[in-house]
Amino acid sequence: MQTITLQTTPKIYVACLAAYNNGFLHGQWIDANQDAEAIHAEIQDMLEASPVGGAEEWAIHDYEGFEGLKLSEYESIEDVAQYAQLIAEHGEAWALFAEYEGTNYATKEAFEEAYQGEWDSEEDFAENLAEDTMQIPEHLQFYIDYEKLARDLFINDYFSAKGDGYKVHVFSRL
Repeated sequence: MQTITLQTTPKIYVACLAAYNNGFLHGQWIDANQDAEAIHAEIQDMLEASPVGGAEEWAIHDYEGFEGLKLSEYESIEDVAQYAQLIAEHGEAWALFAEYEGTNYATKEAFEEAYQGEWDSEEDFAENLAEDTMQIPEHLQFYIDYEKLARDLFINDYFSAKGDGYKVHVFSRL
């Protein structure tokens, strides 16, 4: 049986707090993969259409497509736009990196420096790394224990994170 993964564009549901506090549900889903100014403009349009006049306050009441990254109700729109752009560009791998490093340190540059790719296992990564960086005589190849090599590599130099699929994303430690 084949599993189909649906790619979801990062979106936020922004609610009008004046309406909410007066018993109305008024809000809008907004595509987060755009610049912060465009998101702010859509929030302002939503507030202007509120059933409660003079609405100014809003909050993020839901979100989707952020690949497991958690957003707060009052997350900065500038940060939301940046996260959405990085997820659109790098997918689940960036979200896993941000979860490990923290969003303050998970810049595009840091991600691109650290990301080693997607592998079937840590052992597969270790075997590939050994083959790419060492010349192993053919008659000795069967004596290398890639499980132990992977364990040693992932103690200090690398970390991995498993996403929704069966593969692991590997990162060098910064």
